[in-house]
Amino acid sequence: QVQLVESGGGSVQAGGSLRLSCAASGYSVSSLCMSWIRQNPTKEREGVACIESIDYAIYADIVEGRFTISKDRDKNSLDLQMNNLKLEDTAMYYCVADEPPCRCSYPPSVLSMYSGQGTQVTVSS
Repeated sequence: QVQLVESGGGSVQAGGSLRLSCAASGYSVSSLCMSWIRQNPTKEREGVACIESIDYAIYADIVEGRFTISKDRDKNSLDLQMNNLKLEDTAMYYCVADEPPCRCSYPPSVLSMYSGQGTQVTVSS
Protein backbone atom coordinates (compact mmCIF):
# COMPACT_ATOMS: atom_id res chain seq x y z
CA GLN A 1 0.00 0.00 0.00
CA VAL A 2 1.31 3.43 -0.98
CA GLN A 3 0.40 6.54 1.00
CA LEU A 4 0.79 9.95 -0.62
CA VAL A 5 0.60 13.35 1.07
CA GLU A 6 0.83 16.56 -0.95
CA SER A 7 2.05 19.94 0.26
CA GLY A 8 3.17 23.26 -1.13
CA GLY A 9 0.00 24.59 -2.66
CA GLY A 10 -1.15 28.15 -2.18
CA SER A 11 -2.01 31.41 -3.88
CA VAL A 12 0.26 33.15 -6.33
CA GLN A 13 0.03 35.86 -8.93
CA ALA A 14 0.19 35.05 -12.60
CA GLY A 15 3.79 34.70 -13.71
CA GLY A 16 4.88 33.48 -10.30
CA SER A 17 6.18 30.11 -9.14
CA LEU A 18 5.21 27.37 -6.72
CA ARG A 19 6.79 24.07 -5.78
CA LEU A 20 4.57 21.15 -4.85
CA SER A 21 5.84 18.16 -2.95
CA CYS A 22 4.38 14.72 -2.37
CA ALA A 23 5.69 12.59 0.49
CA ALA A 24 5.41 8.87 -0.23
CA SER A 25 5.42 5.99 2.21
CA GLY A 26 5.02 2.25 1.84
CA TYR A 27 7.09 2.07 -1.35
CA SER A 28 10.26 3.60 -2.73
CA VAL A 29 9.60 6.38 -5.24
CA SER A 30 12.53 5.02 -7.22
CA SER A 31 10.38 2.13 -8.43
CA LEU A 32 7.05 3.90 -8.85
CA CYS A 33 5.56 5.63 -11.84
CA MET A 34 4.32 8.89 -10.38
CA SER A 35 2.27 11.73 -11.76
CA TRP A 36 0.69 15.03 -10.94
CA ILE A 37 -2.87 15.44 -12.10
CA ARG A 38 -5.23 18.36 -11.51
CA GLN A 39 -8.91 19.04 -11.21
CA ASN A 40 -10.60 22.36 -11.81
CA PRO A 41 -14.35 22.52 -11.04
CA THR A 42 -15.05 23.78 -14.56
CA LYS A 43 -12.89 21.26 -16.38
CA GLU A 44 -12.28 17.54 -16.49
CA ARG A 45 -9.45 16.03 -14.50
CA GLU A 46 -6.23 16.21 -16.52
CA GLY A 47 -2.77 14.75 -16.33
CA VAL A 48 0.00 17.31 -15.91
CA ALA A 49 3.24 15.34 -15.77
CA CYS A 50 4.43 11.79 -15.26
CA ILE A 51 7.80 10.31 -14.34
CA GLU A 52 8.89 6.70 -14.56
CA SER A 53 11.28 4.76 -12.38
CA ILE A 54 14.23 5.68 -14.59
CA ASP A 55 13.30 9.38 -14.41
CA TYR A 56 11.90 9.53 -17.92
CA ALA A 57 9.30 12.31 -17.77
CA ILE A 58 6.33 13.22 -19.93
CA TYR A 59 4.43 16.51 -19.79
CA ALA A 60 1.08 17.71 -21.00
CA ASP A 61 1.47 20.25 -23.80
CA ILE A 62 -0.12 22.97 -21.69
CA VAL A 63 2.67 22.84 -19.08
CA GLU A 64 5.66 21.81 -21.22
CA GLY A 65 8.55 24.19 -20.60
CA ARG A 66 6.94 25.67 -17.47
CA PHE A 67 6.64 22.70 -15.10
CA THR A 68 9.32 20.23 -14.01
CA ILE A 69 8.57 16.91 -12.31
CA SER A 70 11.27 15.19 -10.28
CA LYS A 71 11.86 12.57 -7.61
CA ASP A 72 13.80 13.17 -4.41
CA ARG A 73 15.05 9.75 -3.41
CA ASP A 74 16.55 10.96 -0.15
CA LYS A 75 13.17 12.26 0.99
CA ASN A 76 11.20 9.58 -0.87
CA SER A 77 9.08 12.27 -2.42
CA LEU A 78 7.84 13.64 -5.72
CA ASP A 79 8.14 17.32 -6.59
CA LEU A 80 6.58 19.62 -9.16
CA GLN A 81 8.27 22.93 -9.85
CA MET A 82 5.77 25.25 -11.49
CA ASN A 83 7.04 28.43 -13.14
CA ASN A 84 5.31 31.17 -15.10
CA LEU A 85 1.97 30.17 -13.64
CA LYS A 86 -1.17 31.12 -15.53
CA LEU A 87 -4.74 31.69 -14.43
CA GLU A 88 -5.75 28.42 -16.08
CA ASP A 89 -3.33 26.52 -13.81
CA THR A 90 -5.72 27.12 -10.92
CA ALA A 91 -6.84 23.69 -9.70
CA MET A 92 -6.59 21.06 -7.02
CA TYR A 93 -3.37 19.14 -7.69
CA TYR A 94 -3.11 15.47 -6.84
CA CYS A 95 -0.07 13.23 -6.56
CA VAL A 96 -0.77 9.75 -7.94
CA ALA A 97 1.29 6.61 -8.29
CA ASP A 98 1.40 3.15 -9.83
CA GLU A 99 3.48 0.17 -8.79
CA PRO A 100 5.76 -1.48 -11.32
CA PRO A 101 5.57 -2.63 -13.97
CA CYS A 102 4.31 0.69 -15.23
CA ARG A 103 4.91 3.24 -17.95
CA CYS A 104 4.00 6.87 -18.40
CA SER A 105 1.66 7.65 -21.27
CA TYR A 106 1.25 10.71 -23.46
CA PRO A 107 -0.65 12.67 -22.45
CA PRO A 108 -0.22 11.72 -18.79
CA SER A 109 -3.04 9.48 -17.61
CA VAL A 110 -5.46 10.46 -14.84
CA LEU A 111 -5.90 6.81 -13.84
CA SER A 112 -3.75 5.38 -11.07
CA MET A 113 -3.63 2.89 -8.23
CA TYR A 114 -2.93 5.41 -5.50
CA SER A 115 -3.75 9.07 -4.95
CA GLY A 116 -3.16 11.72 -2.33
CA GLN A 117 -5.79 14.08 -0.97
CA GLY A 118 -4.68 17.01 -3.08
CA THR A 119 -3.33 20.51 -2.58
CA GLN A 120 -4.96 23.66 -3.92
CA VAL A 121 -3.17 26.01 -6.30
CA THR A 122 -4.79 29.36 -7.02
CA VAL A 123 -3.34 31.75 -9.58
CA SER A 124 -4.67 35.29 -9.64
CA SER A 125 -4.16 38.25 -11.95
